[in-house]
Amino acid sequence: MLSAQKSVLKTAKPHLLFILVFFSFLNTYAQITFEKGYFIDYSGKKVECLIKNTDWRYNPTEFKYKLAEESKVETGNINTVKEFGIYNRSKYLNASVKIDISSTDLSKLGYQKEPIFKEKQLFLNVLLEGKANLYLFVDGGIRRYFFNTDINPIEQLIYKEYKVEENKIKANNEFKQQLWNSLKCETITMGQIKALDYHKDDLLNIFIDYNECNNSAYTTFKEKKKISFNLALRPRLNISSLSVDNLSSDFKDTEFDQSLNFGFGVEAEFVLPFNKRKWAIILEPTYQYYKSETENVENNVAAGELKATVDYSSIETPLGLRYYFFLNDNSKLFINGLAVFDVGIKQSDIKFELSYASLNPLQINTYLNAAFGAGYKFRDKYSLEFRYFTTRDLVTHHLNYDSSYQSMSLILGISIL
Repeated sequence: MLSAQKSVLKTAKPHLLFILVFFSFLNTYAQITFEKGYFIDYSGKKVECLIKNTDWRYNPTEFKYKLAEESKVETGNINTVKEFGIYNRSKYLNASVKIDISSTDLSKLGYQKEPIFKEKQLFLNVLLEGKANLYLFVDGGIRRYFFNTDINPIEQLIYKEYKVEENKIKANNEFKQQLWNSLKCETITMGQIKALDYHKDDLLNIFIDYNECNNSAYTTFKEKKKISFNLALRPRLNISSLSVDNLSSDFKDTEFDQSLNFGFGVEAEFVLPFNKRKWAIILEPTYQYYKSETENVENNVAAGELKATVDYSSIETPLGLRYYFFLNDNSKLFINGLAVFDVGIKQSDIKFELSYASLNPLQINTYLNAAFGAGYKFRDKYSLEFRYFTTRDLVTHHLNYDSSYQSMSLILGISIL
C-alpha cells in the first residue's frame, strides 16, 4: 500500500508542478499596481501621488502610496488623512459617524428592531458625489450605506433584520423614510421610495434621480471594467459508480459498487466585466480517485466466478462558464456548464480474474465529457455546489469493451484570493 502511494505521488509531481507554475503565473499577472491618485491631509493640503490599488473588498484604515515612481513606499492612515482617491477609480472620505454594529448573521439576530449605534472614525467609500452624496462601508459581514445632503450631515441609512419569533424575521426599513424626508423633489415619488431595496444599484439610482431633478452636477465612482480573479480551495465528496460490458463474450455486464470518496481541487475564476459581472470563466484542476471490486457468477465458465477490480485516479480539469444570480449584496446563486478534461496520474486499469485464469487488464483511457453544477456563494468567500458529470467511457481504446463511469460531487469552496 505504501509503495503504491509513493508511486502515485511520484507520477503526480509533473501535474502538480504544472498547476503551481500556472497559478504562480496568474498571481504575477494579477499583481497589484500603483495608480495615479491623491490624498488630503488634516491641514487641507492636497498631495498628488501614486496609490497602491489593492481593489479593497473592505473599507481600509490605511493605504500605501509613493510620491513618484521611484520613491519609497509610505503609508497614509485614518489618523493623518482626511480624504484619498485613485483618479477615475475610487474615493474615500474620512468621517466620524454613528454606525449600526448589529450582527447580520442570521444565527445571531436579536429581537431588537432599533439599530445599535457606535461612534467610529471610518474611511467611507464615496459612491456618488453631488448635491446629495452616497457612501458605503463594508467590513466582514457588515455592509452599511451612509448619505448626506448640502444641508444635512452624514448619517447612516438604516436597515436592520431582526427576529419577531424564533423562526420569523422582519426588517427595519427606516432608510426609506430617511430618503423620503431628505430627497424631496418633484420627480421622486413615494412609490419609487417604497420599491427600493437596501442595495447599491437601487440607492445609486435614487441619488442620481435626485441630483438630476435639482440640475446638480454629480460624479459616480464605479469600478473599472476589468476582469477580476478569484482563487478558491475546493474539497469535495464524490459519489461514483462504474459498469463494464464485454461486447465479444457472453459474460454478464460487470457492475461495480457505488463508492463514496474524497477529492480536492483548486478553482481559478475569472469574473468578466460585462453584464453586471454575472459571467465568469472557471478552470478547476481536481484530484479524484475510484477503487472498487466485484464478483459475478458466470454460468458459462467452469469455475462460475469472475472477479473484477478497478483502480482509477486522475486529474480532472473542468473548464467552462459560470452564471450568477444575485440575491443581495452578500448572497448569490450560480450555475456552471463545463467541459471536463481527464488525465491519469498513474497507470490505472480494470482487472478481471477467473477462478482458473487471469484475463488481460484493461488500461483506462478517457475522452472529454461534460459537467453541470449549481450552487450558492456567501460574501464571495464561501460556496457550496452540487455537480453532476455526464457518463465517461474509461476504456475508449478497447474495441471489445464499453464502460459507463458516472459521478456526482458535493463541493465546498473557500476563497483564498
